[in-house]
Amino acid sequence: MKLNWFTRKGIIYWPASIAGWVILVLATAFAIYSFIDIDSRSHSVSDTLTNFVFNLLLIGLVYTIVGYFTEARRKGD
Repeated sequence: MKLNWFTRKGIIYWPASIAGWVILVLATAFAIYSFIDIDSRSHSVSDTLTNFVFNLLLIGLVYTIVGYFTEARRKGD
């Protein structure tokens, strides 16, 4: 079964279907929630950003993996 949820434009995976858009919105919402949660427990700006960057990298990694396995590939690929 071939899933065509994303298309690749350079190094970014853009949503190509409703499922792709849902995944993008969920990833963005989780990143915002994660930032607010970390910020509420942090004591400084650097503490917030240091902890948030790690979470943002993990969210980006999962999004990229999902995009890689569900992208619409061209005929020659």
